[in-house]
Amino acid sequence: MKHLESTSLQALTDALRHLDAGFADLPDFETSALALEAMPAVLLEAAERLRDNYPYFHPLYAGQMLKPPHPVARAAYALAMWINPNNHALDGGRASSAMEKEAVAQLAAMFGWHEFLGHLTGGGTMANLEALWVAGRLNPGKTVLASAGAHYTHERISGVLHLPFESLPTNSDGSVDCAALEHRASQGDIGCVVATLGTTGTGSVDALPEILRLRDRFGFRVHADAAYGGYFTLAENLSAATRAAFDCVPQADSIVIDPHKHGLQPYGCGCVLFRDPAVGALYKHNSPYTYFSSKDLHLGEISLECSRPGASAVALWATQRLLPLVPGGEFAAGLSASRAAAITLAQRLSENAGWFVPFAPELDIVVWAARAESASAASALSQQIFERAASHNLHLALIQLPARYFSHAGYREDQENVLCLRSVLMKPEHANWIDEIVDRVGQAAAFPKSGGPLD
Repeated sequence: MKHLESTSLQALTDALRHLDAGFADLPDFETSALALEAMPAVLLEAAERLRDNYPYFHPLYAGQMLKPPHPVARAAYALAMWINPNNHALDGGRASSAMEKEAVAQLAAMFGWHEFLGHLTGGGTMANLEALWVAGRLNPGKTVLASAGAHYTHERISGVLHLPFESLPTNSDGSVDCAALEHRASQGDIGCVVATLGTTGTGSVDALPEILRLRDRFGFRVHADAAYGGYFTLAENLSAATRAAFDCVPQADSIVIDPHKHGLQPYGCGCVLFRDPAVGALYKHNSPYTYFSSKDLHLGEISLECSRPGASAVALWATQRLLPLVPGGEFAAGLSASRAAAITLAQRLSENAGWFVPFAPELDIVVWAARAESASAASALSQQIFERAASHNLHLALIQLPARYFSHAGYREDQENVLCLRSVLMKPEHANWIDEIVDRVGQAAAFPKSGGPLD
């Protein structure tokens, strides 16, 4: 039985032939690529090495946030690599730069922005760095705030940029404590607040409407880190509070979204967007040998990165051409399916007396732990179940959460954190695999005589 999709290879071959025909007026030449005759053996060796991986493409991989690229993204990326464009300057990536501008405009339009500044990046870390770099240029020396559940890179990035950084406490659902934010903002030295629209740990969504109200009072910038969850603005089955947060994203000053997460793209592909195009003036620099070929905007003129893969832009453009970013479309339906899978898994776990789910999933990430007499005992069970599940070909993940999240579970708090099980149900196929996942979790939890949660 074949598990890895390969039907797209014929479409790639046809597209490559068409691309090659576009250069038919050039004189023939012989490639100087070395050792091509040994390539098949090396590729087979590489394939053998790559077999030492978890099955990220399969629905039974429900651990970390690894989502297979769409076949059109893989094929378009590979097609572009025969040209290997560089989207820094137009003479290094003329067609792919135009495709990047179109694809980024579609991402911005998904949030209701039509006048904006933005570009692709190597990933969410670089995109967030640019957003905080702009915030620091506009509010020099002022503090950056993010929740304790926000991505750890915000603190690192702030250190790189020599900006003060402080972490805010979270509520018991993993979202930022807005009362603590209000208290801290009242001191008047806050330059930027990071609102996370889908934390990478628990999928929690910060209360963006309240954060924006505090911005109106205290005047800080709001950066929406939607690297993980941004595409869920298209989902049709969000809770009312989560929907309200996503509906407010257009009011943020900057947005980051990662197409290489839910956007079906290969790594690495991030995107940063700014509501005010005038921030482009902050990027101004002189490179006379780079930007001479056109008076049109070169993407390197609005990016901190220099060389950037044009292939990423081609892959994203092709994917969005095939699957438009519109409510009710096929792409949006996939997000709703992932969200439905998470809701169903959380419900199924909650119905079993052996498990405790601390809060309902907001997007497609579910966290849970075994019921036990103490936080340490629950943590030990999570580690054992995680390992046993892998032996049943079910691949989960682990996360440390504050023991206070489990106040209703009856744990004796003999340690600060509880090690929990975690599933990221990113694939639309997960919606049809919940029964199988629950069964295998149950098998992994059925410890012989040792007092497991389902004994």
